[in-house]
Order: sequence, then C-alpha cells, then structure tokens
Amino acid sequence: MNLIKHVAIIMDGNGRWGLKYKKSRNLGHKEGLKTVEKIIEQTVKKKIKFLTLFAFSTENWKRPKKEINFLFNLLENFLIKKTNELNKNQIKLNIIGNKKIFSKKLKKILLNSEQITKYNKKLQINLALNYGSKSELIDAINSLKRKKIAFTEKNIDKHLHTKNTPNPDLLIRTGNTKRLSNFLLWQLAYAEVFFEKKLWPDFTISDYNRVLKNFQKIKRNFGNI
Repeated sequence: MNLIKHVAIIMDGNGRWGLKYKKSRNLGHKEGLKTVEKIIEQTVKKKIKFLTLFAFSTENWKRPKKEINFLFNLLENFLIKKTNELNKNQIKLNIIGNKKIFSKKLKKILLNSEQITKYNKKLQINLALNYGSKSELIDAINSLKRKKIAFTEKNIDKHLHTKNTPNPDLLIRTGNTKRLSNFLLWQLAYAEVFFEKKLWPDFTISDYNRVLKNFQKIKRNFGNI
C-alpha cells in the first residue's frame, strides 16, 4: 500500500458551478470554499502531512476585476475567521507564489496567518496564490546564478517555493479538464494524476476517499520494473 505524504489539488470548476446553479461565478467560489474546509478536515483525518491547493494562478489576472476582488475578499475573510482554528488544529499555512503584487491588507493577513501557524506539525497547507510553475523555475535558476551554485536537481529543489516539502504523491484536478495549467510542473514529475469530472463544489469526501484508495492500489516503479 502506497504511503501518502502529499496531495496536490487543482480546484477547478467553481465559476462554472456558480453560473450553472446560482447564475453567478462568485457564488460558485463561495461554495467552493466549503469544499476546501471539508477536504482539509479529511486530510487531517487521513494523517496526510502536506496539502497543496491551487487557488489563484499567474494567468488568473486575466479574469474580470470584480471577480478577482471578490476572490481576494473571500480569502481575507476566511483567514481572519479561520486562522485561529487552523492553529488550534495544528495546521500550518504556507503561501507559495509571488505575493509582491497583492494589496498591503492582503499581504498583512497572509503574513499574520503564516506567523501564527508556522510551528504546527499536523498538516501543512501550501496555498498557491499568484503562482505559476514556469515563473517559479525561472526564479530558482536566477537565484542559483546569483549565488554561483551549480544547476543540479537537488539545488533547484532547494530554491523552489515548495522547498522543504516532499513532492506530491498525487494530483487531483476537478472540473473535467485534463491539463496541469502551469502548476507544480517540476514537482509533479512522478505524481499519479487523477482527473475528476465533478466541478470543485460538487467534489465530496467520498470522492476524495475514492481517489486516495485508488492511488494506494497503484504499483509505483519510478522508472524501475
């Protein structure tokens, strides 16, 4: 049986769900947050140590400004209300991606949540915000060049946003879309990938458990026989 240390998720389909059921993309994002809470709780129960959630990509800035503002307001309110609860449950929050472009308010809230939860060991949530894997790799390579450090796998690993985190064992993408969308391209090299038809707000604990169970049945060779 495969041990699961790290699950990565592309939470796709919130906007489409909102248009389908509520005639509002924003209400889909709000509903999707409920799924996030359920998946976090189940990940803790399964004793999985790392969960990486793709929340906002470098390409998502192309979306309407009203939708972007709603997303970040939703995130701010969630962290203000839930950071103490995360801390109480021994969950660490780690933001990956470029935070420089965010508002002072959001940066302050993100930093506060990271600081409050930084010593927790039960689960680490890597929340990918303004994240793009290609940018991450370019940043890592430039950092190695500045430091005059050799370009090796090990050194690149140490300069990625996910440093000190094991690579994901599996990736789940909801929303019936079969692509990686510039997410953890380096880290997912040997991950098992599960594409789910359901939109993210419809993704249930049972669905999550099914994927985890199916992953554990896979014979993983990593290039061997």
